[in-house]
Amino acid sequence: MPPNNTNTESDPDRPVPEGTRDNVTEAITSHGFREWYDERQIEQNLLDGKPYFNGPSPRKPPDRHTPSKLLQCHRKALYARQNAPREGTTPDGIFWIGSTFEEDIIVPYLQDATPDGLYIQNSLWIDATVTVGDTEMRLRGATDPVVVTADGDPAILTEIKTTTDVDHLTEPKPHHKAQLHAYLYALNNEYDYPVTEGLIIYGSRKTLDIRVFQVTFDADFWQRVVDWMATQTAYEQGGELPPADPERDWECTYCSFKHRCGQADTPYQDIGPDGLLPVFDGYDRDTLTEYLDAHDDARLTPTLAHAYPELAAEYGVYDWSCPRCSETYAWDEFDWDGDTSNLPICPTCRRDGKLLTVSGPEPDEQLRDG
Repeated sequence: MPPNNTNTESDPDRPVPEGTRDNVTEAITSHGFREWYDERQIEQNLLDGKPYFNGPSPRKPPDRHTPSKLLQCHRKALYARQNAPREGTTPDGIFWIGSTFEEDIIVPYLQDATPDGLYIQNSLWIDATVTVGDTEMRLRGATDPVVVTADGDPAILTEIKTTTDVDHLTEPKPHHKAQLHAYLYALNNEYDYPVTEGLIIYGSRKTLDIRVFQVTFDADFWQRVVDWMATQTAYEQGGELPPADPERDWECTYCSFKHRCGQADTPYQDIGPDGLLPVFDGYDRDTLTEYLDAHDDARLTPTLAHAYPELAAEYGVYDWSCPRCSETYAWDEFDWDGDTSNLPICPTCRRDGKLLTVSGPEPDEQLRDG
């Protein structure tokens, strides 16, 4: 059936009006999509009564812990908790798939599979304390769907995760098990009956198959998690950068901070959580603006100003600087093509017969001198 056309006088052979195709191709762009999606998320967060999701995340106090961040590399955890700028592209697609899988597939399945007299609640909020010696730590977060009684009392918790496939899984991943244990610990202390059982449900993003593991609260495993929390708190209270010691072999490969940490092929290592890497251009636009919005004194490095010139006027740009003679130059002073392997030569040093390249300020100098 041909499309319904309300203009009965139209000529089917009439060409598309001049400029129409250009207008469409100019309107549909990757950057335009990103802006549309971000605005859509802002509207949804406001609709859900969660305006705090629309701004940069606050830095976590040393004694505050989030269940989803437990039992990871201590250095990676510090970077994430202190809002270090993430490298690469934020995996919004994976987050969206995980949320959609939970809401549109697993929750309806749980509602149909749960025995009579029990119901599904989307989540329960936890706020609990854990004391180690003289240190009191706080656990705050929200569970995944919970099987509850008609009175809303929790019977069994769930933790829902998506992964590429589920065929290789023979047991739950330790950090997911730690997350579930945190919820069990908190709720068990809140209710006057034992809350000790949970299900970790993995779903395949390729096939939608699931694998389910039943988990019972294990005091020995929980002690391992508590020890991790206490160690993380001690590092941060002491202002110490933890060692690069991943909990899992593959963590460094997929880490969003591997360049500043020193686990990548760039000349950086053991960089603290503040500041942008001087000649690194691997920050995506959204991650970069999130970092800049979270730090009033932050600016773009000259490298990033060339990569994102539209942000230069809005956020400002640090000067190029020479590590030898300390001369500085405006970010747009050089006719530079943006190739970080061929940085501009310092004019002052060139006159002295030295061919030294300029750079941006070091990360620990940026916010201080911003």
